[in-house]
Amino acid sequence: MNHKQTRRRFLQNSTKVAAITAATSALGGVHTFGAEVPEKLNVGIIGCGSIMGHHVKGLVARKEPVSISYLCDVDPRQIERTAKYLNGFQAKAAKHTAQFQDVITDKNVDAVIIATPHHWHAPMTIAAMMEGKDVYIEKPISHVYNEGHQIIEAAKKYQRVVQQGSQMRNSPVTQKAEKLLKQGIIGEVKIARAWTAESRSVVKPVPDSTPPQGVDYDRWLGPAPKRAFNQHRFHGSWRMFRDYANGEIGDDGIHDLDMAAWGLGVETLPGQITARGSRMMLHGHASEYPDNMNVTYEYPDGRLLIYENYPFTSYGLHGFDNGNVFYGTEGHMIFSRRGAFSVFLGSKNKKGPTEGKALRGQRGYAEHMSEFLNAVRTRKPTKANPQTAHRSCALVHLGEITYRTRGRLDFDPVKEQFIDCDEANGMLDKTYRSPYGLPT
Repeated sequence: MNHKQTRRRFLQNSTKVAAITAATSALGGVHTFGAEVPEKLNVGIIGCGSIMGHHVKGLVARKEPVSISYLCDVDPRQIERTAKYLNGFQAKAAKHTAQFQDVITDKNVDAVIIATPHHWHAPMTIAAMMEGKDVYIEKPISHVYNEGHQIIEAAKKYQRVVQQGSQMRNSPVTQKAEKLLKQGIIGEVKIARAWTAESRSVVKPVPDSTPPQGVDYDRWLGPAPKRAFNQHRFHGSWRMFRDYANGEIGDDGIHDLDMAAWGLGVETLPGQITARGSRMMLHGHASEYPDNMNVTYEYPDGRLLIYENYPFTSYGLHGFDNGNVFYGTEGHMIFSRRGAFSVFLGSKNKKGPTEGKALRGQRGYAEHMSEFLNAVRTRKPTKANPQTAHRSCALVHLGEITYRTRGRLDFDPVKEQFIDCDEANGMLDKTYRSPYGLPT
């Protein structure tokens, strides 16, 4: 049975689990705000793909005071690869499982790190919070717009720490740039620009086939529609399909949109969105998304945020494949999540401060994960909390919806609904395949 999970239904259903939550909050490995948390945390790993390998290797290299209790993935090969990174790190080996429920229901697990395809992010995150777990969730936190609200409400209800994997929020480069922007070095920031400018090549469609031995592909599909196995709808290339992903704008683009919103200093949602995209050069590509995209977001106070995506720019823009420009009344700042920024002032573009050699290339991975782990212990909020993450992820969803419908839409940032476009409002949510929908 398929069902659509509205925000109202989520709130109604969540009241039914209040008793369960009260019980689970008393268990040994579950912590509420104000409760004492051990220095060494028991962490469950859910999704053992490439970015999780990066996270696990980082935890090991930094000798973070954690114990990896579980490695969870529907593909045992990915678990085995990740397990090798833990050699010599801890006395007790991590348990292996294909079912994330094993991880989140273990009372000894304090927190989970989730790095799965996007369509699993919200169901796993909300289920984990219902079991009293704090969650580090890779970007974007939501596959569709309304999931952002449901994660915000669940974090409040169950008093959970949530951190989206927008690591530049904690980079020392960002901290230095933020100080300069707050001091008004480029005046009042009126426009922020974000781009994904990389080279892409055609991936030809392939016929359906048989899942690799040991892979639970039905569980991999989860809340997405039932389909036969296809190697493109699996590791890595799943990003090409709307059932599981959000296109370039929701993959690399969300990082740069997040930094654009940060630099612009907006704490609301846009009121008007204009979007266009096309198949410029990747003809015959298996992806459901355009190979280039331009989106403009206008905020109620007149500030603008502009996103650009191109598939042919191996040289990047301003020297960066992913980056931002913040245009102020007194100058502009070029910023990149690759760990750099430069300031140019006045009509003659006088060179101002940069990140400096000491900070160059620092992308915030270690600081961002450490902030999350410390927040689990101290119950202090994180920089990429659900509210902040939702405002940035909203730009992904609003841009994609506008592109797929009329190309220009008005949006009510208070009611969080498109104005006079039922088709667009219908895309703020989605249908989930039973029994893998959002937990109730």
